[in-house]
Amino acid sequence: MELTAVPRKISTNWFIKNRWLVLIFIIIIGSIAYAYAVNGRVTTAVLASTLRQSTPLVLGALCGLICERSGVINIGIEGQMLMGAFLAFMANVYLGNLWVALAIGILAGALMGLLLAFMSVTLKMDQIIGGTVINILAIGLTGYFYISGLTTQGKFQPFALGPLAEIPLIGPVFFKNPPITYMAIVIVFVLHYVLFYTRWGLRTRAVGEHPSAADTVGINVYKMRYINVTIGGMLAGLAGAFLTLEGVGTFERGMTNGRGFLALAIMIFGKWTPLGAWGAAFLFGFTYAIQTQLQFMGVNLPPQFIGSLPYILTILVLAGFVGRSRPPAAEGKPYEKEGG
Repeated sequence: MELTAVPRKISTNWFIKNRWLVLIFIIIIGSIAYAYAVNGRVTTAVLASTLRQSTPLVLGALCGLICERSGVINIGIEGQMLMGAFLAFMANVYLGNLWVALAIGILAGALMGLLLAFMSVTLKMDQIIGGTVINILAIGLTGYFYISGLTTQGKFQPFALGPLAEIPLIGPVFFKNPPITYMAIVIVFVLHYVLFYTRWGLRTRAVGEHPSAADTVGINVYKMRYINVTIGGMLAGLAGAFLTLEGVGTFERGMTNGRGFLALAIMIFGKWTPLGAWGAAFLFGFTYAIQTQLQFMGVNLPPQFIGSLPYILTILVLAGFVGRSRPPAAEGKPYEKEGG
């Protein structure tokens, strides 16, 4: 017996059930249009910054999403991102090739994901503790081996996608970016399709909801969890590589600065869906963009207050949405095969 993916259809009932989300979306679009009419240059700059600031957040959220959809809680996103950022930076310093450095950052994340899978699936360790081990390990290794004063060969630069970049507002925001930002956008839509419209996605959701039933129909629960947690680590490594190869172009100890934990809040806010996580990442990225814009405009506010905006939003999201969002039923529960 095999599980077959059935395409999901969006009906009128979906819009009725999610009318508040639709209303908020309409208000946001209207506000953006008005702001662009008042000051197009500033609006474009803020939205472009929002997209780029949201890139590591959505990649981290997708890491957590694919892990939890498989039944494994990933508290170690922060450490996976940090290790990916560090090794990508070091590769850029010593090899001088951005693409090779990017591949090494992704590989670093994959290895950290594999370590988490080994602890969670094979050793059946408490998954919260396993993720904490990942975080402590990454902080310790990167702090010990980092050498200050290293210089790189540069970082990824934005490039325009032909005539699309000339479209007012939309063009400079979505079609004039560095490569990792483009990758993140593509990954969101690819993962959404794969997760909800393919056999692999159906099996992933099955092992995260009812692993015993999935095992009964011939799905290897251990294998699916190993693969997905490793892929999740790759996404976290890509998020870390963004910081050093596309964001700031350098490395500092602890430079992820809580983004891995913000990614978990984004995943919850997005209700464990790629498109929902992308929308939530935009909201968090907007708070970072507003920080920059307020400082650029010389607004007389304490920098501590401006810097705390993303974390205030995190508290509000977790307080308001955790109870209303339903995680995968088997997340955090090690699977014990019957008779094995």
